[in-house]
Amino acid sequence: MADRVLFISWRTPVRGREERGLEVFNESMGLYGRMQQEGRIEKFNVVLLDPSPGLEGYVELHGSAEQLGAVRVSQDFRSMLADASLIVDDIRIIDGFVNDGIAREMELYRDSVAKVPQTA
Repeated sequence: MADRVLFISWRTPVRGREERGLEVFNESMGLYGRMQQEGRIEKFNVVLLDPSPGLEGYVELHGSAEQLGAVRVSQDFRSMLADASLIVDDIRIIDGFVNDGIAREMELYRDSVAKVPQTA
């Protein structure tokens, strides 16, 4: 089971580039589907949000640290990011933890908290 996640979010589509935006979105969905079929990632989730002043949507790529590290430096992923950066504002790629990865991170945090004097 995947213990890591690569969180890719974006804000507003660039005005006047909406058609290209749809193409890039569809191309990225195809890329993630191929990655999953090839075992490069475990799975992916896509979320489109209602209009708001914040995020417009995000994609979660799930896998191991090794899988997602390889995805980050792969030519096909880097090319897709370059395309996406030209049609949406504020694209972000953030590493995170899921499933068993959360328990390990919480253990590290708990160990750090134990070193800090607590005040009432």
